[in-house]
Amino acid sequence: MRIGVLRGRENSFPDAFIQKVNSMGRGVTAEYVQLGGTKLNEPVPYRVVLDRMSHEVPYYSVYLKMAALQGTYCINNTFWRSCDDKFFGYAIAEKLGIAEPKTVVLPNREYVDDVTAESLRNLWPTDFAMYLDYVGAPCIMKPAFGGGWKDVNKIHNLEELIHFYNASGSKTMMLQEFIKWDTYIRVPTIGRRHARAIRYDPAPMGLGGYNQDYDVMEKELGAWGREMRDTAEELSLKLNIALGYDMNAIELAVKDGKYYGIDLTNYTPDMDYRSLKDAHFPWVVEKMAEFAVEKALSGEPTPQPPHFRELMLR
Repeated sequence: MRIGVLRGRENSFPDAFIQKVNSMGRGVTAEYVQLGGTKLNEPVPYRVVLDRMSHEVPYYSVYLKMAALQGTYCINNTFWRSCDDKFFGYAIAEKLGIAEPKTVVLPNREYVDDVTAESLRNLWPTDFAMYLDYVGAPCIMKPAFGGGWKDVNKIHNLEELIHFYNASGSKTMMLQEFIKWDTYIRVPTIGRRHARAIRYDPAPMGLGGYNQDYDVMEKELGAWGREMRDTAEELSLKLNIALGYDMNAIELAVKDGKYYGIDLTNYTPDMDYRSLKDAHFPWVVEKMAEFAVEKALSGEPTPQPPHFRELMLR
């Protein structure tokens, strides 16, 4: 019984995950997947594949879809990723009762070469001033697809908005109301059952990070801090159950007791030791290893993508 791992540039998490699975003595081993071309319906040797890289390597995504067809349990579900964008995540969150900042998705600044003026006849000129007035300044401009604080900028006026929009290339950008939060929380979540709400400094360019004291909110704020942590974990589990994510890390800004969903759909969340460090990295490795081994032994295939009609009826 084997678990395969697709990895990219990261080392600490996939290495530790494989070591943990292989030390558990459950009759399940983990290893890195080796691919160099795939025949149609070639047997996939893995009961579970932990996907950490198909979002950047399309060939891996093609392989995972065939693996799922053969009954392999894929973490995360690659079929879901075709629907996964930040704007859609905000829309679902509001259906689930999670507050969202005012958000606008903008037409792309540039397109592939064969998109002409005739291709864009449904588009009207974008009224940037109107949308800036709607979300308010300062606000945040960020991509609808992606993560890791790439191309995220704080906008203070119309001139900055136009500048960063013109520099966005073919990315689909959003404007979002800036929430002046009291507490910012990031919640790594595994298997739609394990969540760990951690106070987080969202400073861009790698200058922020996870607080290394899991109980810091309770220590500083007493019962309210514990309630905040519990609520953040409950909201993350609720969202991930609705979306069908087996690994995710959502971000919540808490202001005057209200929880705003800031970043909600991370198909390949950051699980690197350099980010999580000693306080949280072992938890992520242990929970993911336990979950993957459980799914390997269960015989359960990749679950179906979410039934969006159920969300429509909420």
